[in-house]
Amino acid sequence: MQKRMGEAVARVARKVNDTVENKTDSLDLANCKLMTFPIGIYKAMRSVTEGIHHISLANNELKSLTSRFVTTFSQLRELNLAGNYLHRLPEEVTSLLHLRAINLSRNRFRRFPEPLAAVTALETIDLEENEITEVPVEKLATMASLRSLNLRANPVGPEVRLLVRPLVPFDLLLSPEEPVPKA
Repeated sequence: MQKRMGEAVARVARKVNDTVENKTDSLDLANCKLMTFPIGIYKAMRSVTEGIHHISLANNELKSLTSRFVTTFSQLRELNLAGNYLHRLPEEVTSLLHLRAINLSRNRFRRFPEPLAAVTALETIDLEENEITEVPVEKLATMASLRSLNLRANPVGPEVRLLVRPLVPFDLLLSPEEPVPKA
């Protein structure tokens, strides 16, 4: 067990070092079994955080995202958080002025993460395979940059199915309706 943990820590450290040394605009910490975003990464990356535009934390075990993460990586354009245990986002997400795409598929959201509605540059939101029943339709309709909202495999209410162009200016992806079982 400790050996596997040590290998996971070493893998994260290598990926962070590669990003810092090569001054790339991406940080890929997918599939690292992270339960939280390691605090040491903030210090290790402080010289390059402004240049980070893409982060993948997909397929980890994250239960929450901190406001520090959001404010540290303020220049993000793409954020992949698919396959975690998230059920809410910090309010500070609204400060991600350059965020164009966020993948929150395969998480534990029961409601649409409302802070996203205030992210004006957002073009793509992927919330496939969550537990979302409610969607703030009016707020979404005002998102000028939004091009695609994926709500497939969510138990959304029937009112969301009524949202079609021209009512909403973006592509709304939903699972086909289940046929009503016959008695």
